[in-house]
Amino acid sequence: MIAFLGQGRMGVPMARRLVTAGHEVTTWRRGTGVPVAAAVEGADLVITMLSDPAAVREVLTAALPGLRPGATVVEMSTIGPEAVRELRALLPPSVNLVDAPVLGSVGPAAEGTLTVLAGGDLSGCREVLRVFGSVRELGSLGAGAAMKIAVMSAMVPAQVLLAETYAYAQAHGVDREALIDVLSGTPLGVLAERLRVPSEETRYSLAHAAKDLELGAWEGGSLATAARRRLQEARAAGFGDRDVTAIVEHVEGGRASRAVPVNVPAIPATNGMYSHAVRVGDMLYVSGVAAFDESGKVVGEGSMAAQAEHVFEVIARILADQGAAFGDIAFIRTYLTDMDARAEYGAVRRRYVTGTPPASTTVEVSRLFMPGLLLEVDLIVALTPAGR
Repeated sequence: MIAFLGQGRMGVPMARRLVTAGHEVTTWRRGTGVPVAAAVEGADLVITMLSDPAAVREVLTAALPGLRPGATVVEMSTIGPEAVRELRALLPPSVNLVDAPVLGSVGPAAEGTLTVLAGGDLSGCREVLRVFGSVRELGSLGAGAAMKIAVMSAMVPAQVLLAETYAYAQAHGVDREALIDVLSGTPLGVLAERLRVPSEETRYSLAHAAKDLELGAWEGGSLATAARRRLQEARAAGFGDRDVTAIVEHVEGGRASRAVPVNVPAIPATNGMYSHAVRVGDMLYVSGVAAFDESGKVVGEGSMAAQAEHVFEVIARILADQGAAFGDIAFIRTYLTDMDARAEYGAVRRRYVTGTPPASTTVEVSRLFMPGLLLEVDLIVALTPAGR
């Protein structure tokens, strides 16, 4: 049996490919109320296709009680080699881990024509991976994740470069169609055609492109670093959910909203009365975060430590979505229903907010918006300025 833990545009067609190929598949996604451990129980193969390293770590941690000895976990998200090494340390030695991110978008995922970049021992999953497309066996664990980041560190900056080229042409009266026709005869031809008209369909979101370059940031990678900053700027301007080809519109002067709502799909949705956060320039204002799950039920009822753990995991996801970390927090405000429990809260907070603490306020309140909630935390975060 295969357990497929995935979400979003890529997860659905990939799970369908497995079913069409005749495999017995159990699927899991957020919001169903099914515990991850129950979804993976008895599975020989567990596949993850999630949004970022934090999501993979969270889901596999929850899956641990259900993983059987001898199972193979195939991590197919784009998370980078460092996160793969962290997962190896997280999983028990009796569970095999393979990293196998893919090249391709929704269409190839549905057609089974992805390129799978695999690292580690594939003996327990080689034939299954071929259902998704061609498999490149690249060596030891982490090799696939490193290859994916290396490829994206070339492909994504090239699209940003072409967007800037189009903007230069526009500013100097060069005919756009003629420019693309000329570029089509060069090694950049395929990408030039792709950016001729930004895609209406989101095949590879601009936010994911920014995340991939954030994972690939390294000292000396000047072109990738500059492209990453362009994409962060576009994401802050409200282009994050658009296809990455929308970078053309942004560079050519697409209107940037001053206040850009940020709603992270990998955490419980809001009730429509607020956004998870709002980005204004280089500052991120995070709404009050409390301990409730996708179905609106309180997590860790009666336990300050359990609720604080949940709150800071959610905060980690919001920060990661915007390319930030706990060290970027400028101000943190905590509302407690019982000030006598502040020591329990503080013990959890210190594990996440390390080093010199940010500006902070902690207050006691008589109640919060949902019965059973013991705390709520809001933040102001300083983000990396675009162009720096």
